Amino acid sequence: MPEKARVRVDAWLWAVRVYKTRSEATAACRAGHVRLNGSPAKAAQTVVPGDRLRVRKNGEERDLEVAGLLSKRVSAPLAQAAYLDRTPPKPKVLIPQVPIRDRGAGRPTKKDRRELDRLRSSWNPESDD
Repeated sequence: MPEKARVRVDAWLWAVRVYKTRSEATAACRAGHVRLNGSPAKAAQTVVPGDRLRVRKNGEERDLEVAGLLSKRVSAPLAQAAYLDRTPPKPKVLIPQVPIRDRGAGRPTKKDRRELDRLRSSWNPESDD
């Protein structure tokens, strides 16, 4: 299967499964959610291997580098081989552990209540630790 030298941005985003439909990829380009090498991309612009795409979808931004050209939708493993994901890892959000009481253990004792109060007062969701 010979590959073309250039592929449209919207067709490539659809082929590598970033968007479910090509019209959704086109709409994202029109809305300014896709940037090609740092500048806003139009749907009809072409991509070549080595180009960098920043795609914003569902509040998350992905940084993709074009490694291969696809104009038709292919299987997921082949689609993943067509790009390098340069997205930095998300910072881990620390979620405090909630104490779990056994079912049927009855009401908490005075000691249990004090421990729960101590735990609740030590955790502040607004702090950026």
